[in-house]
Amino acid sequence: MKVPMLNLPAQFKNIRAEVLSELHEVFETQYFVLGPRVKKLEEQMAALAGMPHGIGVSSGTDALILSLLAIGVKPGDEVVTTPYSFFATASAIVRVGARPVFADVDEASFNLDVKKAAAAVTSKTKALLPVHLFGLVCDPQAWRDLAARHGVRLIEDACQAVGARRAGFTAGGIGDLSAFSFYPTKNLGGAGDGGMVLARDEELAKLVRMDRVHGGRDRYYHDRVGICGRLDEVQAAVLLVKIKHLSEWNERRRKTAALYNELLKGTPVTTPAAPSDAYHTYHQYVLHAPRRDELREYLRGREIGCDVYYPVPLHLQPCFAFLGCRQGQFPVAERLCAETLALPMSAELTEAEVEAVTGEIRNFYGRAVV
Repeated sequence: MKVPMLNLPAQFKNIRAEVLSELHEVFETQYFVLGPRVKKLEEQMAALAGMPHGIGVSSGTDALILSLLAIGVKPGDEVVTTPYSFFATASAIVRVGARPVFADVDEASFNLDVKKAAAAVTSKTKALLPVHLFGLVCDPQAWRDLAARHGVRLIEDACQAVGARRAGFTAGGIGDLSAFSFYPTKNLGGAGDGGMVLARDEELAKLVRMDRVHGGRDRYYHDRVGICGRLDEVQAAVLLVKIKHLSEWNERRRKTAALYNELLKGTPVTTPAAPSDAYHTYHQYVLHAPRRDELREYLRGREIGCDVYYPVPLHLQPCFAFLGCRQGQFPVAERLCAETLALPMSAELTEAEVEAVTGEIRNFYGRAVV
C-alpha cells in the first residue's frame, strides 16, 4: 500500500469550499497585507497560548529573528539553544549577529536538556532558546526557573508545537516571546510561508510590530532598522479556516501515534516518549530505529513515506564551522541524527495505512509483534 508522509490534498478536500470562499473575499476586497484577517488570527493564536499579544509575520524563521531583535540581541551576545533542530533555530541567532551556544539534548524527549543548557550559560548569555521539537513541549517550569535564575530572556521555538501542552502551559505561553511557523506541513499550515510571534508584554510586542515593517513607527518614519516580515491576508484567510479544526486534527494525530505505539510493540524500534504531563501533538512521529538507513530505503522501496529529521546536527553544519564545534561534542544529538526515522503522520492517516506501515517494519526486522 502506498502511504504518503503527509496528505495535504485529503485535508484540503474536507475544507475546500470554506477556504475558497474566504480567499474569494480577500480578492474581492483587494486587501492583501496586514488586514482584518491577520488581526483576527493574531488574537486567536494569542488566546490559544494564553499570551496577551500576537504579531503575524512572514515565516517561522522571521518570527525567531524578530523575537531576538525585540529583546536586543546583538553582536557579542550568546543564545543557548539545541543542536538537534531545524536550521532556522540557529541561523536566526547568527542573522542578528549573535553566537549560538549549543548544549546537548535529552535522548528520550529529543528536546534540549535543561541541565546541560544551564551549564552553557555565561555572562554573555542574552537568551535561552529551547525548541518544542516534533510537538512535545519542553519542561515549562524548569526553563522559566533557569531564565529567572540567570536574568535572561526565554524565547520558545514553538514552530512545531501549535496546540501542544504540558504541566498547565500551552506551547508559546511559557517564555517572554515565542515563534510559530505556518509552513504548509505544520499541524496548522497555510498556503505558503507564514509565522507568528507571541509576546508577554506590550513593549516587546510593539518592537516586533515595528520591526516587521522595516522598524517603522509610522509610515515613512523609522526608529529602528527592521525587516520586511509581514503576514498577508491570503495566509490569514486560510489559517482562520484551519484553526477551527486544529484541536480535532491534533487529537487524531495523538490517536494515530497511540496506534503506532501499540502495533510496534515487540519490534526493535523505540517509539517516541510522551511524559504523563504532556499533550504531545506529533508534528512528526519519530522513532529510534536500528539499521535506520536500511529501514528507510526498505520502506521507500514499498512506497511508504519516511524521512530523517535531521541528518546533520547543527553544530556540524559547514556554515557553522566558525563556532569551533567538533564531532563528538554533543553525542546524544549526533546519535539521534544517525538513528531516528520519521514515519507518516497526519490527521488524515487511516488505520489501514498505519497497519501497512507497521507491518512492513515488522517484515524488515523479521519478527512479529509479541
